[in-house]
Amino acid sequence: MSTGTTAAPEPSRRIRALHTADTVTVYQAYAPSLGLPAARDGRFPAAWKRDRMTWIKPSFLWMMYRSGWGTKAGQETVLAVEITRAGFDRALRRACLSHYVPGLHPDRDAWQRALRHSPARVQWDPERDLHLRPLPHRSLQLGLSGELARAYADEWTVAIRDVTPLAHTIHALVRAGDDRAARALLPDERPYPAPEEALAQLC
Repeated sequence: MSTGTTAAPEPSRRIRALHTADTVTVYQAYAPSLGLPAARDGRFPAAWKRDRMTWIKPSFLWMMYRSGWGTKAGQETVLAVEITRAGFDRALRRACLSHYVPGLHPDRDAWQRALRHSPARVQWDPERDLHLRPLPHRSLQLGLSGELARAYADEWTVAIRDVTPLAHTIHALVRAGDDRAARALLPDERPYPAPEEALAQLC
């Protein structure tokens, strides 16, 4: 008779990320002309547009889905951007869902007002497996604009690494049918202890 316990089901929406006591790692993909200097210098160059919304993703596999394992045009350089948890949490507290959800928002007008005054956006997209197939649970995308985009680039960033070689290695293992070896190379993404008051308005 088995005495093992059954794992709890994965919540439909949860932030999972590689994180330490002070930092959290998010992913973006750029053309080499921007991504390579960012990784070389450990900071975003002047060419990085600080006046536009930028989307960061804590899920490595969702970034692989979005960038085609770092092969899509303009996304050939995959960056792991380590930022402060204080900055990430600040963005979550000031974020608004990018779409209206009845029951979570009092009404559509209230959501639109919140959206206009929020410098951050949240989308929940299906998490992906090693073969980039959608899973039942969702992962966070966080859009930053205005002051938060500038703070992300110039204040919160602790380190920037080029993880394109890692993406290509994992992809090659998946194509070779060695899912076990591929999975062993994935970043250790664990549930992130986001501020409860922030999640209450985002989940």
